[in-house]
Amino acid sequence: MGILDGKVAIVTGSGQGIGSGIAIYLARQGAKVITNNRKPNGMSAQEYRKEDMPEEDWNEFISLKGDAEKTANIIKAEGGEALPFYGDVSDWATAEKMVQTAVDTWGRIDIIVNNAAGMGMGGILALTEEEWDKMTVSRSKGAFALMHFAAPYMIEQGFGRIVNVASDAWVGLPDNDAYSCSTAGMVGLSWAAAKEVYRHGITVNVLCPQGASPSHAVEYKKMVRNVEAITGQAPDPRILAMVEADHGDPVGLGPFVAYVCSEEGGYISGNVFAATAAGKVSLYSNPKVVGQIQSEGGKLWDVDELGVALKRDLLGEDYESDAAHAGWGH
Repeated sequence: MGILDGKVAIVTGSGQGIGSGIAIYLARQGAKVITNNRKPNGMSAQEYRKEDMPEEDWNEFISLKGDAEKTANIIKAEGGEALPFYGDVSDWATAEKMVQTAVDTWGRIDIIVNNAAGMGMGGILALTEEEWDKMTVSRSKGAFALMHFAAPYMIEQGFGRIVNVASDAWVGLPDNDAYSCSTAGMVGLSWAAAKEVYRHGITVNVLCPQGASPSHAVEYKKMVRNVEAITGQAPDPRILAMVEADHGDPVGLGPFVAYVCSEEGGYISGNVFAATAAGKVSLYSNPKVVGQIQSEGGKLWDVDELGVALKRDLLGEDYESDAAHAGWGH
């Protein structure tokens, strides 16, 4: 008996890495799972080349890559039920078909883990339109599409669990403009959706995960090198060591996801969590207004008076721009 017995889940981007680890653990807890990625053998296999990275990074990448069928086979070998589904979830018709496949196969859809995302990095000067779309559209549109098509079934059931996978980059990481934007967008989408569907027995939460994945092997290490080049300062080595320790077997993320997707976890909704494969779970605070100034009588501000009020009454004499702290660990 598992905490998710009888439940049906879709985990997008579950051919490898974090999505695969989550899918495998949900199945171990009794869920029937549709695994998904865009193409057989994994898109990352077509996107990365050995000559573009250090050999150490390439070897780690090869050891971690996979596809939806590979993950489904692992689940079935352990005695679970799984069905691989290839397709880009950001395509409207594909998202609808994926939800319908779950309903046609098992009669319901209970859990959506929106993990699919385009990976990459780049800042304001470097990113191309194609790269921007790759890192923003697949994550946000794909998540919304699956939610759109699954919600009617969940409302009818009076039960649904949605986990939208973002990243700690949602708070803003230099040289990761599109990625930061897409992950911050997942937070806003989830906050809005959670308020819409909670009365129907449906929860929506955000997960910012850390676990071993092919993209981590390539993009994270590349990003660390680039951050140092851009900011002129090396990331705090203590922070880097902690990050590496947290990027273990992504199945370690499964217990937290399984709990918030269970009947018992139904009271948790509208929150942003960070979790690591090493078992650490953190809760982000929700934003709130922390200060306010008002022109006298609601009249048009005199700009000189506004400047004084900003410094004295709103920001404070000791104000220091967050942008001054460009590196990690500050």
